[in-house]
Amino acid sequence: MTDRSSTHSAEDDDRNRDIKIFVNGDIVHRDDAKISVYDSGFLLGDGMWEGMRLYDGHWAFFDDHMDRLFDSCKAVSLDIGMDRAGVAEALAQTAAANDMHTDVHCRLMVTRGVKVKPFQHPALSQSGPTVVIIMEHSRPVDSLQSTGIRLATVPQVRGLPMAQDAKFNSHSKLNCVIACLQAEQAGADEGLMLDPHGFVNTTNACNFFIVRRGEVWTSTGDYCMNGVTRQKVIDLCRADGIPVFEKNFSLYEAYGASEAFLTGTFGAQTPVAEIDGKPIGDGTRPVMARIQKLYKDLVAREISK
Repeated sequence: MTDRSSTHSAEDDDRNRDIKIFVNGDIVHRDDAKISVYDSGFLLGDGMWEGMRLYDGHWAFFDDHMDRLFDSCKAVSLDIGMDRAGVAEALAQTAAANDMHTDVHCRLMVTRGVKVKPFQHPALSQSGPTVVIIMEHSRPVDSLQSTGIRLATVPQVRGLPMAQDAKFNSHSKLNCVIACLQAEQAGADEGLMLDPHGFVNTTNACNFFIVRRGEVWTSTGDYCMNGVTRQKVIDLCRADGIPVFEKNFSLYEAYGASEAFLTGTFGAQTPVAEIDGKPIGDGTRPVMARIQKLYKDLVAREISK
């Protein structure tokens, strides 16, 4: 791990050097996990993916992740080649091959498959989809909960749905990569991205929340990523009586927040320490701590089913 933090900063784990990876039905050592240079995902970023967490042998919020994956693939006419039960079985086989049970992060990737020529048209993908499952032993670094993430507002924006809808968890992540680079060049950990109208939206990797006067605010959802953890946080706030609003808000309001945090499958809820060099609040985060407790309880209920 480098000195630079991110919401995906994880503890080093030597076991990951010998993980086994699912590639189109075969489970092979990571050194032997390969796809064709003609694959649609490599050539064009033509594919969808899901990030999931394994807790005590259970994939948290599996149905929600499958809803997003299958909806996204349907929207771009990408046939996964298996149903939800087939995906669950592939995940189970990969976890068993790695003797993985908890504190595991999975990246499930589906592309349109190998093309007969290195050009754009989807009809050139004629061999069926490529499905890859990477699982790693992965625990978020504890220090982030005290130090928090430093954000910098970046020029790269979350675009309009007719350009590339942010609700697609697609392999085409150049927009986010550019935002990440811009944040790094500004000396921050991650980039805070605005929507086309200049309102605060997401970071390059996660959805974004602030707390003002005891209220939790996040973006309208019109331009943000279709986050499973984001929706769980909103639902938990509503169920527990925490005022929560999906609304437009500006950097002015973000700078003046008493708390700010990010949501994502890997880190769950990660505190934000500063935005554009301005400290957020006084360093205490009672509302986020309450939400973290509610989320941990929700995960416990989910995996006990």
